[in-house]
Amino acid sequence: MDGTCDEEKASINAARIILCWQSFHRILAKNLVLFVVLALKPNLNESGNGNAFVGTHMEFEGRIAEMGAFLKKTAKMMRVQVEVVDRKIDNVIGGLKKEFAEKIEDRSGILKELEAKSENLEKSLSELKSKSVEWLSKEEFEKIYEDLKTARSKEYGGDGEGSLDEIRAYAREMIEREIEKHAADALGRVDYALATGGGSVVKHSEPFSAGKGGNWFLKGGRGMVHNNADKMLRPSFGEPGQCFALSGNSGFVQIKLRTGIVPEAVTLEHVAKSVAYDRSSAPKDCRVSGWLQGHSMDVAVETEQMFLLTEFTYDLEKSNAQTFNVLDSAGSGIVDTVRLDFTSNYGSPSHTCIYRFRVHGREPDSVSMMAM
Repeated sequence: MDGTCDEEKASINAARIILCWQSFHRILAKNLVLFVVLALKPNLNESGNGNAFVGTHMEFEGRIAEMGAFLKKTAKMMRVQVEVVDRKIDNVIGGLKKEFAEKIEDRSGILKELEAKSENLEKSLSELKSKSVEWLSKEEFEKIYEDLKTARSKEYGGDGEGSLDEIRAYAREMIEREIEKHAADALGRVDYALATGGGSVVKHSEPFSAGKGGNWFLKGGRGMVHNNADKMLRPSFGEPGQCFALSGNSGFVQIKLRTGIVPEAVTLEHVAKSVAYDRSSAPKDCRVSGWLQGHSMDVAVETEQMFLLTEFTYDLEKSNAQTFNVLDSAGSGIVDTVRLDFTSNYGSPSHTCIYRFRVHGREPDSVSMMAM
């Protein structure tokens, strides 16, 4: 738009100059014609004597002088007009040059800002690429994408394909749900073994002691249960040493749940690799059993009704909190007591640390409880 206005102004000024020169040429031509007519016109009314010739000659000279003065005056006026027009053109061109230079300078500043932002973006992308391997592998991304398509097809029908905006919206919802899960005890699943919710350790193998005079995991407590036993049923917040340590590389812990449930999964947690001093005390090969103890204290109930829930190997190369689903063979049996047995650890001969153990499931309806 600015360029169009500038061109129109220049065209108008050029037209004005052309009109001025055309006027000058017309006036000059008229005066020349008049001069020729006056110079060549014969005096038919004079007798032709010497006095008349002298008078006519003097009259012609006077007229020629007047014509010369008039032409000089006209030329001077035209010169002044041309100078005025030239000054106007120079002013307009100077203003346009200044305005154009300012716009170029402004655009240069914007271009520099864009270049700086581009460099920052490239740097951020480079950092993102360098860290992407740590955040998400290709296989994990493909799995998330397939899960997203499956969820979309169930929710909206069709093949699950959607626009980029729809995928972004769904991904945002997924991220928000994961954040809520993390806020809700990191997993987003109810823990029926949680100490503050009513779960408790009722029996365990020999606890670990740092030795005589040491202050690590001191023995003592209620009914042969160590004072620190319930640590494994509380959030550890990832602090090294905040665990329940059992002697040796094998042992067990028996836990009373807050209520009878149909078990669905268990979660075993150890200290994260990024903050651990030594992870050789992590349990390795484990099995979890369960049964419905009720209010009975009879040991025979435990022996007769115990059934296997799951067997697994805790992997130090995966997440520090690892969840394992209950076996299909467990069916929908109701349990209120579970037992975690570990038969090995990752190299520590003296002790095995359990940072946290969780039991997930659902509470049965009243009809199921009455049937039991």
